Amino acid sequence: MPEPLQSELPDEYRLLRETVRDFARQVVAPVAARHDEEHSFPYEVVAEMGALGLFGLPFPEEYGGAGGDYFGLCLAVEELAAVDQSIAITLEAGVSLGAMPVYRFGTDAQRAEWLPQLTTGEALGAFGLTEPDAGSDAAGTRTTAREDGDEWVVNGSKQFITNSGTSLTRLITITAVTGRGEDGKEISTILVPAGTPGLTVSPPYSKVGWNASDTHGLAFTDLRVPRSHLLGERGRGYANFLRILDEGRIAIAALATGAAQGCVDESIRYAQTRTAFGQAIGSYQAIAFKIARMQARAHVARQAYYRAAALMLADKPFKTEASIAKLVASEAAMDNARDATQIFGGNGFMNEYSVARHYRDSKILEIGEGTSEVQLMLIARSMGL
Repeated sequence: MPEPLQSELPDEYRLLRETVRDFARQVVAPVAARHDEEHSFPYEVVAEMGALGLFGLPFPEEYGGAGGDYFGLCLAVEELAAVDQSIAITLEAGVSLGAMPVYRFGTDAQRAEWLPQLTTGEALGAFGLTEPDAGSDAAGTRTTAREDGDEWVVNGSKQFITNSGTSLTRLITITAVTGRGEDGKEISTILVPAGTPGLTVSPPYSKVGWNASDTHGLAFTDLRVPRSHLLGERGRGYANFLRILDEGRIAIAALATGAAQGCVDESIRYAQTRTAFGQAIGSYQAIAFKIARMQARAHVARQAYYRAAALMLADKPFKTEASIAKLVASEAAMDNARDATQIFGGNGFMNEYSVARHYRDSKILEIGEGTSEVQLMLIARSMGL
């Protein structure tokens, strides 16, 4: 893993980045607009991503993984997001929210059962945290899981859950209140296989963006799973999902960086070919400076997530750096999408151009995996404020 100011990535990372970049341009880009317009899940692309090994990037080979690391996943997510954020979040959520909790906190038996499916893309996993009254305030979880003999009985609901309703979805990890502790609610994580009686998957949301990403609400009505489906220690669910969210923020920062860079790349191409008043619009300082500022934002965002990933892989504290990366990169994506749309003028308001899709897609980056306000709160706390 390179330090953020190194000029060149090591060969294995550079090769991965180039491979995924080619895949994004040749496989993802030709179908992205159609899936966005149809609000359809890109099963054919996901299958090719699985064959390429992207879902197994950070996992050991013994579980069907590629034997890589989390930074490799981030590089892949960045390259995909430059072309299509929906497919990038499908990978990010499938790995960091679907498979990673099982790898981090599961028993040997749980890993052996679930990871070979999840790391190959044969199956998708989801992570059910957010509820109608528990978004940024994750400790407000109301979904409950009570013991009844050798089973957990789950009641409650979740919302905005990515990868939760596809035909590939096999597993949903949920947070639930399993009792009362000294500090209040005892929150644990429970593995819920897709199709379990008592699980209701709501119709897909009508969203502003990420239209080719699968997102549903979930309801649990006297749903029963074996007690062995407890993931990690009982009562450690809150701490465990905070770790997962910290890691996920680095991957979301990578996704946002890709979106910001995609807007730069599209704007350069357009500015070099679009003419006004007899010359390419990129020859005008107003446009050239706007694109230069966009590139500066993407560069800073990339350095921020590189640094956070380097600390994480070195097993050093990275929580604050993850929040900084997520904050900076998500704002870069939104700012660059707005500027790219302005550069494209009327064409930027047309869905046939990818910058219009980036404009719709990028807003959620300032909300998901912790809002910008939550990131500011965490950064401020790290400074003793």
